[in-house]
Amino acid sequence: MVDAAIRGDVPTGNGSATGKRGTIAMVAGEASGDLLASLMMGGLKARLGDTVEYSGIGGKRMMAQGFTSRWPMETLSVNGYVEVLGSLREILATRRAVRDWLLANPPLCFIGVDAPDFNFGLEVPLRRAGIPVVHFVSPSIWAWRGGRIRTIARAVDHILCLFPFEPEIYAKAGIPATYVGHPLADVIPMVPDVAGARAELGLPAGHRVVAVLPGSRQSEVRNLGATFFAAMARMQRMDPNLAFVLPAASAPLRAIVEELHAQYPELRLTIVDGKSHQAMEAADVVLLASGTATLEAALYKKPMVISYKVPWLTAQIMKRQGYLPYVGLPNILSGRFVVPELLQDDATPEALARETLLQLNDEGNTAFLYEHFTRMHETLKCNTAQLAADVVVDLMHSRGTV
Repeated sequence: MVDAAIRGDVPTGNGSATGKRGTIAMVAGEASGDLLASLMMGGLKARLGDTVEYSGIGGKRMMAQGFTSRWPMETLSVNGYVEVLGSLREILATRRAVRDWLLANPPLCFIGVDAPDFNFGLEVPLRRAGIPVVHFVSPSIWAWRGGRIRTIARAVDHILCLFPFEPEIYAKAGIPATYVGHPLADVIPMVPDVAGARAELGLPAGHRVVAVLPGSRQSEVRNLGATFFAAMARMQRMDPNLAFVLPAASAPLRAIVEELHAQYPELRLTIVDGKSHQAMEAADVVLLASGTATLEAALYKKPMVISYKVPWLTAQIMKRQGYLPYVGLPNILSGRFVVPELLQDDATPEALARETLLQLNDEGNTAFLYEHFTRMHETLKCNTAQLAADVVVDLMHSRGTV
């Protein structure tokens, strides 16, 4: 029975068997979506109490809030056009299974959390069937793939935007949208506790700390890991006083980074399970893969170097669809380069080590970034969980599902 539930074979019905009003279905596709969805669930529970169930696809943070994940989130945790091809059959089969399950057991509402390529294809038939649909996290249509807005118009009843300039874009297309701020801005402290984070992680005293985050997906770590480790080794030689901390998002990722660490036994490196926030809070500077973690580092007011590497064909496709000269969220939100980005062929160990040490040693730049990122934090801090939950509950009331 447990195996059947994981596959999604066991229907939840309308909640009558459990005494609940019904189910709010959610799909999150990776670690960042799992975190965002778990915070949103807190807001929904504040509005709805324990009167509904939550199920679909999610990660450990959602499950800690009482979410039932009926399919493994790891199936969706693949990035890049080329990389996804190897998992495409399984991903499409999962989407069909989720769609069929939800159409057979209509939820009170469906919330797609990021994962736009998976979720929009799921949301279109759900909305057509009369299920209220909310998408949480506007895809970056202002940065690339602007034509996607036509799909969004078919897929959603309401879209929740993390950044203040986004609702106007959707208003022009006639799509209901609400700026809710970023939930991480509510949970990350305005003033980081560097000493407390270092003590919690057990980092060696008396050293300047570099946090290294090569990504939360196996494909990211495989693409960037070797380069990041070579950069760490170079930095260690250039500054023997450095200490490094690397959070591994999962057991498979830890195995990858431990294998890489074995090639550089001289590194003063602490590998921790999860705890990416504590690693960034503890750091003097951060070297990291492009993604949500770049915004987290900005909210912790850290100087950073942003990087990524993807296969050549994926890079060419992304390049042809891109509109902005930068990929990191701190630069996008600033409208200019405030932190360096080293991408693809520019992401050499030598360049990454050089730029990371420049960020670490430039006290004037560190002070500027602290002030700049503090203003960014204040803009994004909006009690997102409550605002997002209000939109969902109001939509369900208007449709008569609660």
